[in-house]
Amino acid sequence: MKILIASPEIHPFVKTGGLADVTGALPKALNKLGIETRVILPKHKGIDELGLPMEYRNYKIACQISQGFVEAEIVESRYDGVTAYLVEKDEYYYRDYLYSTPDGDYLDNAERFIFFSKSLFEAMKVVNYIPDVLHCNDWETALAPVFLKTLYNADDRLKGISTLLTIHNLGYQGLFWHHDMHLLNMGWEYFTPDYLEFFGKINFLKGGIVFSDILNTVSKKYSEEIQTPEFGWGLDGVLRARKQDLYGIVNGIDYENWSPENDLLLPARYTADDIANKALCKKVLQETFGLPVERDIPLLATISRLADQKGFDLVAAALHEVLSLGGGLQYVVLGQGERRYQDLFTELAKKYPKSFALKIAYDNGLAHLIEGGADMFLMPSRYEPCGLNQLYSLKYGTIPVVRGVGGLEDTVIDYTTSPATGTGFKFYDYSKTALLDAIERALTVYRDTNAWLQLIKRCMAVDFSWDRSAEEYVELYGKAVKKHESH
Repeated sequence: MKILIASPEIHPFVKTGGLADVTGALPKALNKLGIETRVILPKHKGIDELGLPMEYRNYKIACQISQGFVEAEIVESRYDGVTAYLVEKDEYYYRDYLYSTPDGDYLDNAERFIFFSKSLFEAMKVVNYIPDVLHCNDWETALAPVFLKTLYNADDRLKGISTLLTIHNLGYQGLFWHHDMHLLNMGWEYFTPDYLEFFGKINFLKGGIVFSDILNTVSKKYSEEIQTPEFGWGLDGVLRARKQDLYGIVNGIDYENWSPENDLLLPARYTADDIANKALCKKVLQETFGLPVERDIPLLATISRLADQKGFDLVAAALHEVLSLGGGLQYVVLGQGERRYQDLFTELAKKYPKSFALKIAYDNGLAHLIEGGADMFLMPSRYEPCGLNQLYSLKYGTIPVVRGVGGLEDTVIDYTTSPATGTGFKFYDYSKTALLDAIERALTVYRDTNAWLQLIKRCMAVDFSWDRSAEEYVELYGKAVKKHESH
């Protein structure tokens, strides 16, 4: 079986969040299982500086966009034994950000990602790699299954391709005004509630949901939640109609990159049997963020996109009380996102210089230091399809404090209700009171040195490696092929 994974971002080439981690690690795990897997992504600004091989083999393509043809080049690269194809079109992808600036989305996003979805098929033909399954990810590639069954349905080389669409976050759907319909080169008969139309707009993700052979989300709980009005973002009915083809697979973790015993980005390594160096990581983390270096003060952390989804309105409302809990704690936040949160938390950092610190950035090295140095990791999400940081935190013995939604519900066992098996602290109400209660419960255990050490060791022993998840994806690919053949 041959797989092509298409994604707008793939680590190590480019990353804004968990999507890149997943699409970077899954191919490596699949190749280990003997499933030939390659990846394709846009060639974004900054990729050339990474030192990864870039081979120009004169792979030229052209895709029709509206009345004209847009040309691009496919560049070949490799990482960790995985062959990667990059769609080089500077006019679309050589930009400071991938999707949007702090002030809003790029105005030509519809055209940029319509082109990317079409380019997948032209690239397959020119590099001579026709997969059995095209694995699409999120709205940026969701039109590819649509194009495959409409614009490319008469192409003999492509008609055997099955499709899987992974929804990493239903909150981002690729919504554009109907005036962009001409860019698709599809008839208006597809601008109906049965296909792409969504409250008068074109909905890329909806198209993918309707046209893909098989669908999945990144946790079992989230696959159930998105079929309800509360978490369905208006697509719950469409998803319920396809529930027989909708699955949930929890993301794995690439322990080659995320493991405290061999993490070269930490100031010192540690293991579950000898966690002494975690204290050194904490000291360096406090120094890095300009906080007082105090070994015994609890250090709470969050690494996240600064957005409503991640619960930052709750954090802002509760911050004063959070910092006062248990006689005082420290809290560090790393992330970038909505300008109002960047501005608000910048002001709060000035207000609480000895206990709250913020870095507005995407910084991989600092993310590793935070996972290694913090005592607890806070994820108070409104919704969370899977979440990766709670999985990293478990491995690093940094105890998760999470809201029990989506993947957070699936991957963290509440210590308060199950002290013998618990791996973190959960709350359910989206309220300041519930958030404070969960942190307070964690602090109570933190003060019991022996109980906390045992909890750390238990967390570090939990296994969320890609091996299991990759095998589940192989099963889904088989289902996609069967479904495709039955039509």
